[in-house]
Amino acid sequence: MCAAYKTCANRQAVTSLSVQSMRMVSEWPCDHASVAVLATDGGVLSTAGDQHRVYRLASVTKLLSAYAVLIAVQEGALEWRQPAGPPGATVRHLIAHTSGLAFDSDRVQARPGTRRIYSNTGFVVLGTAVEEATGIPFTDYLAEAVFAPLGMTSSQLKGTPDAGAVSTCADLVRFAAELQKPQLVAEEKLTEATSVAFPGLDGVLPGFGRQSPNDWGLGFELRGHKSPHWTGTRSSPETFGHFGQSGTFLWVDPVAEAGCVALTDRDFDTWATQAWPTFTDAVLAELG
Repeated sequence: MCAAYKTCANRQAVTSLSVQSMRMVSEWPCDHASVAVLATDGGVLSTAGDQHRVYRLASVTKLLSAYAVLIAVQEGALEWRQPAGPPGATVRHLIAHTSGLAFDSDRVQARPGTRRIYSNTGFVVLGTAVEEATGIPFTDYLAEAVFAPLGMTSSQLKGTPDAGAVSTCADLVRFAAELQKPQLVAEEKLTEATSVAFPGLDGVLPGFGRQSPNDWGLGFELRGHKSPHWTGTRSSPETFGHFGQSGTFLWVDPVAEAGCVALTDRDFDTWATQAWPTFTDAVLAELG
């Protein structure tokens, strides 16, 4: 863990020194940070840091797990209305954080579909549902359904489906490109996943407080009009992605026709709430 607010050791690793946003990464209070900005066609526009360094993803794992669930649904192994989790809850409730399960326990705090309660437990239950439906351990299913076909050779689920993956910036660029032009799932399936599920529900966005509404898709957090937020003021409401407590994030902005991956070795804290939105605004300003 790096000392608070010291200059990144990876300053010399910034590969696009003419781009102001990439210079900003060198000022993040981290020992290591790896960042990439990519266009709609998956082409990398700018990078900073070691693109092949392996980082803990924390909750960015949920994007990968959610994509595996989308594939399972597309294959017919799972159905959105299939019962899973607390009584009355379904696979769709679990992936949209509306199952009623608490943040980090199996305690039920609400009836399914009535509140947006961000739940790590819900994603663990979701992984179990995939295992039971396919007969394949979720770790293996994720590797076979997502990592292998996308060529994400440095990615691995080492823990639970909510926060247990490790990966590199280079691998997640491949995943972000898939999210912009899907090949593994039908485009309409991804459009559904990145649209509001169970609209109008309030809830807490971890690290940023109560949001009204706290819009979420099927595993993808939606920018909407949330404030404060970890993306920028220039980010379109259509922006979707996730951030992780290990100091990581991935967003795709369909309006800007761009995506961004950022991985660091400093846990999420005040530094991130200050640095990330400013960085994102700089990226989007440079993209015009």
